[in-house]
Amino acid sequence: MTLDTLITNARLLLPHKGLTDGVLGIKDGRIAVIAEHKADLAAREVIDCQGLWLLPGIIDPHVHFGFGSPETDFETESRNAALGGTTSALSFHRSKDIRDSFESARNLAERQSCIDIGFHFGITSHLHVQTLEEISTRFGVSSYKLYMMYKGAAGLAQGFTDIDDGLLYSALRETARIPGAVLGVHCENVEVIPVLRDPLRAAGRDDLRAWNEQSPDFLEAENVHRVCYFASKTHTPVNIVHLSSREALDEVRRHRQRRNGPPIYVESCPHYLFLNDESPAGPYAKVNPPIRGQGDVEAMWEGVLDGSITTIGSDHVPRKRATKDKNIWAASNGFPGTGMILPIMLHEGYHRRHIPLSRIIELCSANSAHIYNMPNKGSIEIGKDADLLVVDPDLEKVVDPATLESHADYSPYEGMAIKGWPVRTLVRGRTIMQDGRITDEARAHPGGHFLRRL
Repeated sequence: MTLDTLITNARLLLPHKGLTDGVLGIKDGRIAVIAEHKADLAAREVIDCQGLWLLPGIIDPHVHFGFGSPETDFETESRNAALGGTTSALSFHRSKDIRDSFESARNLAERQSCIDIGFHFGITSHLHVQTLEEISTRFGVSSYKLYMMYKGAAGLAQGFTDIDDGLLYSALRETARIPGAVLGVHCENVEVIPVLRDPLRAAGRDDLRAWNEQSPDFLEAENVHRVCYFASKTHTPVNIVHLSSREALDEVRRHRQRRNGPPIYVESCPHYLFLNDESPAGPYAKVNPPIRGQGDVEAMWEGVLDGSITTIGSDHVPRKRATKDKNIWAASNGFPGTGMILPIMLHEGYHRRHIPLSRIIELCSANSAHIYNMPNKGSIEIGKDADLLVVDPDLEKVVDPATLESHADYSPYEGMAIKGWPVRTLVRGRTIMQDGRITDEARAHPGGHFLRRL
């Protein structure tokens, strides 16, 4: 057999083995051979890793492509993702009636994206719940998100009229009926926020810590309890997305002690592991839930180590700097970050905190592949998609938004020196990034696939 590509002189991160010296062969976009260095193999292309790491591609389970430039986001943001080693991403799709809107979104993603793209459905109405099985089966989507922060007046401001505890319970019950499905929930008690926010604004506060104080940890934890409790009554797998605080994580730990309870997954984000509410990024780091204090940052790393946190997602939103150049109350929510997952986890986790590399890849790739029904992704094994990263763990670069390809023209990490970057990104065996730039071939022919997961 002549391979399409042979990757030599690599240190491969193999499941249950750690970094292992060897070679890897790719045929028809999949991993066909894993062998020792001395193996005699023929290939049309040879990539010499020169002793660098070969890791599975990162799976980002939480991006908002289309919230910056709807016409071009899948192009720019997939490039941004690939620069940092993200080879698959799950974006959110919501509309009044998903039956009428989804195909155009999927087609746009397939035309523009250079990485593989899947979707979650945003549940904002009873119509979405009533049609959930239909749209899931028809479009191959097995995961959803409900936004507790859009209850009441906050929801009306966004045009949502149905979001309440009844919708949460109905969505949980319907999700439980769909094999392999999971419901993600944004947990913040938005009804209490104005009670805390208004005095802060009246006092003239305009700092990142004020944003934390207007939606403190216990408002997140209260909603986490509600979601987990309802999930136990409906026997529904749930995912607490972008969890940010010790108190909320402790609620998950408490509910996981229930005998025969449903799975409760926890996603956190690089910014909750790396930034705190004293960050000089100010409004550029405004997000929901808020960036917390350093104590909560430490709690997130404890969750990484003890397994309480299941996945890492970026919560990437690619809006322009102009939407942030305002006071903390008027600045837009969210910021770009999908291409920063691996660099931050290597810099802060592997180098500074000595988190095992295998644990980082579990969080950033393998676990998402399992939870979100992507059996061909997430690890270096024969037969799986050749989504691979050549990584230089000692390469240090300063974050510069001008080089990141995103529609967003800023980063909350800009100016920071980060150690540990991919120098080559392959999606299904095809190089789409090399030495910090998207290849000309990937620009001309993006080639990303839609990830059907149900």
